Formats: sequence, structure tokens, C-alpha cells
Amino acid sequence: MSDIRFDGRVAVITGAGGGLGKTYALELAKRGAKVVVNDLGGKMDGTGGGHNMADQTVSEIKAAGGEAVANYDSVSTPDGGEGIIKSALDAFGTVDVVINNAGILRDKSFLKLTPDELGAVLDVHLKGAFYVSQPAFKVMREKGYGRFIFTSSAAGLLGNFGQTNYGAAKMGLVGLMHVLAVEGAKYNVKCNAIAPTARTRMTEDILGPLAELLAPETVTPLVVYLCSEECDLTHEIFSVGGGRFARIFVGLTPGWVAGKAKVVSAEEVRDHIGQIRSTDGFTVPRSIGDELKAIAAALK
Repeated sequence: MSDIRFDGRVAVITGAGGGLGKTYALELAKRGAKVVVNDLGGKMDGTGGGHNMADQTVSEIKAAGGEAVANYDSVSTPDGGEGIIKSALDAFGTVDVVINNAGILRDKSFLKLTPDELGAVLDVHLKGAFYVSQPAFKVMREKGYGRFIFTSSAAGLLGNFGQTNYGAAKMGLVGLMHVLAVEGAKYNVKCNAIAPTARTRMTEDILGPLAELLAPETVTPLVVYLCSEECDLTHEIFSVGGGRFARIFVGLTPGWVAGKAKVVSAEEVRDHIGQIRSTDGFTVPRSIGDELKAIAAALK
């Protein structure tokens, strides 16, 4: 089979000055994409800034014969998101791929978490993905083509101690992806999410010995495929890291049907909780409409 190529495509990657984002930028450029390398250049908590990280990634791409431009806007404001996409339009005339990768950490246990620490993380991860994706989606819808990747996390999908803000943002990104996948379907705009586990400056202190097995490059192949023209998948979530690739999904079980429009007691719910919780015969709904259809079918 032929190689996956991105000739003539323009990719915007946030947080591409290091870690996972840098590996995506280098690989997509190697495969022919023109890349906008966005990075604020700040610390892991989102403070500070600088041009060095984005510039270094751009220099490496150009040294290898690729095309790239740097952008230093923060994703955490509407103007920043607009500015990132404007960089793509000014330099290359369009945008085909957006990888929402930028992130910060401000971990605290729930009772110690401040409103400012909650807001800062939501601003970068969740609002940032919205601010970048909205102007990009406008371009993609008009041209009838686009690919989005949203970076979720097991901390949001499954939970992790001390990451209330991060987990909430990361699960919010799954909701954003699902809705954009529905709205983008008729315009050939595919949207997927990944929950990566990789050694980066944000994670190297918490992964321990496992870090040696979790190079960021082990995540990159999935991202490259999901960004490609030949990928028809949309509306999906993938766990990835260390050479392991797996799908994560929200499943809907048959549950227990008490009777058509019947109002039952709490005791009856208690008595049937095993059937309600059983995962036998689950389906994977693609939209809220699928759930409504399942309810209607059960109540016939």
C-alpha cells in the first residue's frame, strides 16, 4: 500500500514546541505537510513565554527540507485562537488539520484547588481547543475537508487524584469532539480524540520507570493516521502509548425496562440495579438521537 502523505495539506499544531506536539509537527512535515508550529513557550503551569521552543521546531523542520512557520499566541483567548489560524491562512492560504495539543498543569487535591487554578487549566485545554477550532472549522466547512484531533486524557475519562481541573477539561474535550464530529459530518470534517500516555516534561516526574517505555514517538503514528485523508473514522476516542493502541468508547446497555412510562419506587430500582448495571448487549451510540431511539424501542 502507498505511504500516507500530506502533500498540499496545512496542519496547525498547538503546543508543538516540545513533547508530543513536536513529534507530530516533525512527522507531518516529513510527510509533506506545511506546518504551523504554535507554542507560547511558557512553563508547565502556563506562566511565562518565549519564542525559542516554537522556533526550534520550525528550524528542525526546515533543516529537513520541510515548510513551517512559528506562532507564539496563547490558545487561552479568542484573539489567540484567531491569531493561530490566521498564521496558517497568511502563510499557506488554508488549514486542513488541527491538532489541539497545548496544555498546562496546576495539580491540587480537590479541597485545595482554587478558582484561579481551575480557570487557568480550563482556559488552556478546553476553551483553548474551542478558540482554535472554531475559526479553523469555518475554513474547513467552506472547503469540504478537515481533520481535528482533540487531546483528552485518562485523568478525565477515568479519573486521577489531584487533577480535578485537568480531568474536567479533558472530559470536556471529549464532549467538544463529539459535537463537532456530528456538525462536521456532512462537510467531510472528521473529529477524533486521543488519550495519550507518554514521557513529556509534564509527565516524566510521575511516570517513574515506565517513562522509559513511553516515548512520545509511540503516540505519533496514530495521530498521523487520524489526520490523514484516507482516515474515515470520526467520533472516536483512542488510548495510546508505548506501542499500544486501543479504542475507548461510551457504551449504552439495554438496562431494565420497568414498563412503558411507569413510575417506579426507589426500592424497585434497588432490586434491579444488577440488571441496570449489566454490560451485556451494549451498543455504542453515535449521537443523542441514537439514545432516544434506544429508549423508544425499549418502550414499545
